[in-house]
Amino acid sequence: MSLLMGTLSWPELGALLLHFLVLSLLSIGGAITTAPDMHRFLVDERHWLTDQSFTSSIALAQAAPGPNILFVAVLGFNVSGLVGAMAAMLGIMLPSTTLVLAATRWARRNREHLGVRAFTVGMAPLTLGLMLATGWLLAAPYLVDEHHRWATLALILATLFLTMRTRLGIVWMVVGGGVLGAMGIV
Repeated sequence: MSLLMGTLSWPELGALLLHFLVLSLLSIGGAITTAPDMHRFLVDERHWLTDQSFTSSIALAQAAPGPNILFVAVLGFNVSGLVGAMAAMLGIMLPSTTLVLAATRWARRNREHLGVRAFTVGMAPLTLGLMLATGWLLAAPYLVDEHHRWATLALILATLFLTMRTRLGIVWMVVGGGVLGAMGIV
């Protein structure tokens, strides 16, 4: 694989771009909420990545400083070099950015309407469900491994408890999980 082009043909890069364009419109709560469908497409359907490389790509990008969306660039890069990273990032960013700019301007002008308030409240459970699906997908490889199963379950339960019962920021829970992972506990 060359660093610039990678191994995908132009039609395959088009399929990658198109899939991420569609996912962009479904990524309510952030691009990470569409990770289960990214996994289905990249690992299960196209076989461009393995389970391990998919999970490692997300973990690497989430551990790096910067925006959370970096995982999309890492996935694209692992699929097809810099061109793959650009296709994935363009696909995930363009529609959602355009839609958010237009919707935000409209919602700001109409924030007192009942429909706008109902929509805002109604999106919360959907976002939570998508985040839970993503968490499950990322934890699944560790739950089937005998050496990590109980520690992973304990970490999931501790995170749920801390989220529900304290005001501890999610960043500290991610840092704690990273430290436990680096120590080989999880």
